[in-house]
Amino acid sequence: MHTGTATDRSVVERTLRILTLALILLPLLQATPAEAQRQRVNQANYALAERFSPPNMRTMVFSTSVRTNWLEHSDRFWYAWETQAGRIFYLVDPARKTKTPVFDPVWMAAELSHQTRDPYDAAHLPIRSIEFVKEDRAIQFSVQTTKPAEPDTAQKGKVIQPKQVDLRFEYDLAARRLTLLEDWEEEPDAPRWASIAPDSSVVVFAREHNLFLMSWADFVKIRDKEDTTDVVEHQLTEDGEEDYGFASGSGRSNTQQEERRQEGERQSAGRLVWSRDSSKFATIRSDRRKVKDLWVINSLSDPRPTLETYKYDMPGEENVTQYEMWVFDVASRGKVRIDIDEFKDQSVSILTQRRRQGDPPASIWLGGDAGQIWFERQSRDMHQDDVCVADTGTGEARVVIAERLNTYIETQRPELINNGTEIVWWSERDGWGNYYLYGTDGTLKRQITRGPFNCRGVEAVDERNRVLYFEATGREAGEDPYYRHLYRIGLDGTGMQLLNPGDFNHSTSLDEDGRWFVDNYSRVDTTPQAALFDTRGQKLLDLEEADLSLLFEAGYRFPEPYRVKADDGITDLYGVIYKPFDFDENRQYPIIAYVYPGPQTESVDKSFSTNAQNVSLAQAGFIVITVGNRGGHPERSKWYHNYGYGNLRDYGLADKKAAIEQLAARHPWIDIDRVGIFGHSGGGFMSTAAMLIYPDFFKVAVSSSGNHENNVYNKPWSEKHHGVTEIINREGEIDFEYEIDKNSEIAANLKGHLLITTGDIDNNVHPANTLRLANALIRANKRFDMFVFPGQRHGYGNMGDYWHYLRLDYFAKYLLGDFSQPVDMLQVRRQQEADQRQGRRGR
Repeated sequence: MHTGTATDRSVVERTLRILTLALILLPLLQATPAEAQRQRVNQANYALAERFSPPNMRTMVFSTSVRTNWLEHSDRFWYAWETQAGRIFYLVDPARKTKTPVFDPVWMAAELSHQTRDPYDAAHLPIRSIEFVKEDRAIQFSVQTTKPAEPDTAQKGKVIQPKQVDLRFEYDLAARRLTLLEDWEEEPDAPRWASIAPDSSVVVFAREHNLFLMSWADFVKIRDKEDTTDVVEHQLTEDGEEDYGFASGSGRSNTQQEERRQEGERQSAGRLVWSRDSSKFATIRSDRRKVKDLWVINSLSDPRPTLETYKYDMPGEENVTQYEMWVFDVASRGKVRIDIDEFKDQSVSILTQRRRQGDPPASIWLGGDAGQIWFERQSRDMHQDDVCVADTGTGEARVVIAERLNTYIETQRPELINNGTEIVWWSERDGWGNYYLYGTDGTLKRQITRGPFNCRGVEAVDERNRVLYFEATGREAGEDPYYRHLYRIGLDGTGMQLLNPGDFNHSTSLDEDGRWFVDNYSRVDTTPQAALFDTRGQKLLDLEEADLSLLFEAGYRFPEPYRVKADDGITDLYGVIYKPFDFDENRQYPIIAYVYPGPQTESVDKSFSTNAQNVSLAQAGFIVITVGNRGGHPERSKWYHNYGYGNLRDYGLADKKAAIEQLAARHPWIDIDRVGIFGHSGGGFMSTAAMLIYPDFFKVAVSSSGNHENNVYNKPWSEKHHGVTEIINREGEIDFEYEIDKNSEIAANLKGHLLITTGDIDNNVHPANTLRLANALIRANKRFDMFVFPGQRHGYGNMGDYWHYLRLDYFAKYLLGDFSQPVDMLQVRRQQEADQRQGRRGR
């Protein structure tokens, strides 16, 4: 008995101890100490999101980069810079290392007030731009002022109301003298139909699908609305017809073309490229007669809805646009067809020169020599690319450079140098974008740049000293590989030098002689700055630092760059994280990824940007991120860029998911159970695919204008980035096969909340992409949301503010659980009222 009693007591005591310990440990088993007190954010902060809405952000940011305007008659340049104090125009002399105001804004405000009788002050000068004249010794500018009211002599007792008029002033820089140009008349804008020769000797235009030419003198009569009875037009072609003519309009619908025709009988020609001496011009003629039509219905047309019809090349189709290339002689009015034919269904482009200071608006073909013209042609699968030169007298062409890859080939504009005997060519043949030097006889002389980095564009070529200036990414150790820098290197491949060091993204502007450059630089988490350098890499002058004070006073905080690993655990990915400005690390926030899959870009900011879309959304109570993915941005290796080739639907999704998982593991304030995703166009396609490939991970998506069905999206983008297979049968005949995965095929996988939207007259990503996905979701018995923007094309235009808050509402409801939105979209209404008060055009 005694033993039994002791045993019973022991059992009871142990049971009590276990129960007590359980009561203590149970909350700890459910969450870590930090997480035990971490509350989920479950209410949207609309007030903070509105404070940093896209329109409001624009009012708090002034100049963020120096836009360089190099002068024609000296090494100097001018730029305008705006801060809270107003806009100031500066003149910079690199040789003297000086920066001075072009004029004193206080003096100018007083003088303008005196001469116009309208009051001005230095902070609100009406001068938006200036023009240097008289060999850069003076400037001219226009201001809008009020013409005084005058009595109406025809009707006694009435007064002609004051009206706004433009006045032109000239300011002498040395004498500091402002003069009203009494007899000045603004030169009329050239009609849109006019293609003007570089020397302004003749003008080319189209009518009824054919080309015509007139003298400059006759054109001036038409432009200035003088007597045109003796104007002579010379017809250059006679065989133009609908969808096989010389007029511009490729890709426009029938109604869009009709709107342009209503401006007059004349139309603009297709893009013309001229020889430098204006004696010849060339154009590409498109044959779209066999290309099938596509349609959208504009339901808002008044008085009746209209059907818009347009030609649209779709991937894999047999009948696609064909191209011809013609050169015209101005004096003889003769024409020569260039022998460009090589690949079935090829594309072709005329190679042009980089624009230089003082160049006319007309495009000049590479080299400018009237006797020969350079062009580039590419096979339909883009695995073959030829750089060719043709005789403009005979049309005969020869191949100079032949590029071949097993994936799509990308190119840059080549540089013709050394009196037309050498050509600088960019290629990814070694897996990275590098420059090569060729003789124009086709001989490869040498590889100029070499290494695991990507050259992104020629800025200048110093032919006398044989130096190449170019921008490149990924060369500097320890930096984000997307940050651009300016480099110089000898054409012999020696003397590589970084010219603008610093762990920032850089944007440069060189003078025409390659002696100086302006460097704009920043990161997403730094204030933009600009400095002047010489092309030996020596900093001469700090120019500007952006005024962000209003932004910070409103509560702004820089977003944060970060780095994670791709799903392979090897490849580095780079992104940006946007937090609410009332962020509390003891709370837990849903995370939303803004995505664009590439392959043109990853839509991850590298320089300072307000990026109001992401900033405003984050203020509602979300962590918003952007991040790259393999197969995304072209400014890394060819392997990285082409990772998604042949798998255009799924290639980037695993990397997006892996990035979010790593961020959530680092930061306990990220709620991994509440993951959203959104994007537009390719991002709309990707965000929906994420919901269907990883339905248990992504809970909410907002997908706008997505190309969900890439078999009905445009041929150039789909066939290039996904791939099209060339098939040659035993008879040597060539066909093309195309097959691609579509979002509709996996619609049954949907588990979370999905909003899909489109503009009803989107003639880029046709609404069929969204409607076919909707059909598949309905057939799979899925609940989803769909929104159509009436009268809108691919971008939502003047419905952008509405769209911003519609997207915010959807995430507030289904990630935060906040269904408090009233029927009136008050934020948009207040913005419209503010626009009206300030005289701004409504959005």
